[in-house]
Amino acid sequence: MNLSLYNRVAVICGGSQGIGYASAVAIANLGATCILVARSEASLQQAVATLPTPSGQVHCYYVADLLLTNDITDTCNKILSMYKPTILVNNSGGPAGGALLSASSEQFLTAFTQHLIANQLLTQAFVPTMQAMGYGRIIQIISTSVKAPLQGLGVSNTIRAAVASWAKTLANEIGYTGITVNNILPGATVTDRLSNLIEKQAAAQGKTIIAVEDEWKTVIPAKRFGLPEEIANAVAFLASPAASYINGVSLPVDGGRSPNLN
Repeated sequence: MNLSLYNRVAVICGGSQGIGYASAVAIANLGATCILVARSEASLQQAVATLPTPSGQVHCYYVADLLLTNDITDTCNKILSMYKPTILVNNSGGPAGGALLSASSEQFLTAFTQHLIANQLLTQAFVPTMQAMGYGRIIQIISTSVKAPLQGLGVSNTIRAAVASWAKTLANEIGYTGITVNNILPGATVTDRLSNLIEKQAAAQGKTIIAVEDEWKTVIPAKRFGLPEEIANAVAFLASPAASYINGVSLPVDGGRSPNLN
C-alpha cells in the first residue's frame, strides 16, 4: 500500500492547533512539505517548529483570516509563487453553539464565509496546480452533524451540511481528473472546541463538567472521546496515493457514535 507523500506539498488550514495541527503532523510524517495557514502567527511559528521532517523537508506558514476573502486570495497567490500544492485540507473553527431561532443572519453569513466561501476560494486557487501535477487531494474537516444534526448547534449543523453538499458536487465535477474530494467527520474529539461546548452545557444545566462529559461518552460505543491524532490518521490516508479511488465520501471518525448505517 502506497502511503508516501514524499515531494508533495500540502496546505493545511487551521494548522496551528487541534485537528489541523495533528493532520499536519500525520501528513508530514508521510513525507510531505506542509504549509500551515491560520490567524495567529505565534501559534503558527510554534507549530511549524515542531512538525516532523523525515525527508528533510522544510515546512512553512502563512498568516490569514478565513473570514477575509482578500486575505485568502493574497495568501493563495503567495503560496503559488513559491510552491505547487497538491493536497488541500480545508479546516476552520466551528460556529458557536445555540438554537436556530436565536441565531442572527450575521451568524449564518459569517459561518458561510468562513467555511464554504473560504473552501471555494482555496480550491479554485489550487485545483489548476493539482491538474497540472496529475495529483490532487481536497479534504474537508467537517462534523458528524452532516449525518445527524447535533442538538444545540443550529448554525453549525446548517453550514456543515452545506459544505458536505458542496464537496460532493465538486467530487462529481472533477473526479475524472484524478483529483479526489472527501470529507472527514470527527465526532467528539479532545480539542478546545469540545471543552468550550461541554463547559457551556455544564453551566446552563447546573452540572459539573465531569458529569456532562460522562453523559456525552455514554452515546459513544467506544465510551471515550477521540484524539486529534486519530482524526489526523484518516486525513493522512485520504491524502495518500492509497486512497486514489475514494472520492465524494463523508467519513465519520467518531468511535461509532453516528446512528446511521453509512
